[in-house]
Amino acid sequence: MRYYLENNFVLKRLETPALYGIQEDELYELDETAFEFLRKCSRPEGCSADGAGKEFIEYCLSEKILSDTSSPTLRRPESLPGSSAFPSLRYLELQITDRCNLKCRHCYIDKPGQNELSPEVIKDILCEFDSMQGLRLLITGGEPLLHRSFGAINDLLPGHGFRKILFTNGLLLEKMAITELNVDEIQFSVDGMEHGHDALRGSGSYNMVMHAIKAAIAAGKAASVSTMVHRENTGEFAEMERLFKDMDIRDWTVDVPCLTGNLKQNATLNLPPEVAGPFLNYGFGGGLHGGGEGYACGLHLLSVLANGAVSKCAFYGRSPLGTVSEGLRKCWERLKPVKLEELECARLDCKFMDACRGGCRYRASIADNESGPRKRDIYKCFAYGIIE
Repeated sequence: MRYYLENNFVLKRLETPALYGIQEDELYELDETAFEFLRKCSRPEGCSADGAGKEFIEYCLSEKILSDTSSPTLRRPESLPGSSAFPSLRYLELQITDRCNLKCRHCYIDKPGQNELSPEVIKDILCEFDSMQGLRLLITGGEPLLHRSFGAINDLLPGHGFRKILFTNGLLLEKMAITELNVDEIQFSVDGMEHGHDALRGSGSYNMVMHAIKAAIAAGKAASVSTMVHRENTGEFAEMERLFKDMDIRDWTVDVPCLTGNLKQNATLNLPPEVAGPFLNYGFGGGLHGGGEGYACGLHLLSVLANGAVSKCAFYGRSPLGTVSEGLRKCWERLKPVKLEELECARLDCKFMDACRGGCRYRASIADNESGPRKRDIYKCFAYGIIE
């Protein structure tokens, strides 16, 4: 009998050999023997059972990693993995445009512009991210659906060995054929029930985004939600939790907006850490694959902005690592990982340090200005209940 690696699975060489399931967003660590066996199974001709134990094969069949039937309906990446950088670049935030159809009161982009990455530049970025063993592509804006060549960008997405996630406010999806979107997941911004959401994003926007979410789920797309904690939605979290679970939302991410961009002009929406922090305990889902033992938040993340700048996350756009014309790898190599031992958290001997990893480094740096001992993210301290 011959076995075939299902098209939804791709081999990765991260810090250790791995197998990534794009559809379910699952990462399996492998030893070299298992990696080599699955590499053979990934070929069009498949492989025999030689080199693998019966128990391993049965597990792969039960997890639908392997099949005894070839199904060449999806394109595989053209090359098998080489090796990643260290640390590995797993998550790429790709801001394809900074244009937007809303003026959200908390947006970190205080003055939306007309910057856009061209399809030609994006094509090169996708190929390099693939070669660097990327896991998740986060397609953001602005509102990414406003990109003047979004159709051409959408056509570039199939065939890459990473999960594609479209971040959207949902208002433009009615004008698009959702089934034609070449993404694995759509993440919607929902910042409360109707009162809380519309307080940030404008009257009527809540009903529009909820309609878009239901349409996406009906079309068979995985849907996730991102929510920001603010003064107008604190009484709505229990209701949101029930709603999102009833709707079969895949992941619900809850965060606190950083005091930058439009939020500076709408500071009354901002909440102090002791109030907002505990709401970070809401949310559900799989989260990220590996934070990196001994390292602070953001170890595996890089951002490309619509103006071509490359930074460690979108908040650091004013202190870029380089530009896309230099390539992702060169910019990535300039980013120096922050070790947990460098944080204030280590001096305080916090028992949650490995789980929290110091919280959002940008939020902490606002209080710290990146000088002296690196501060902790106080919002996360209140989430873990270590500050009274």
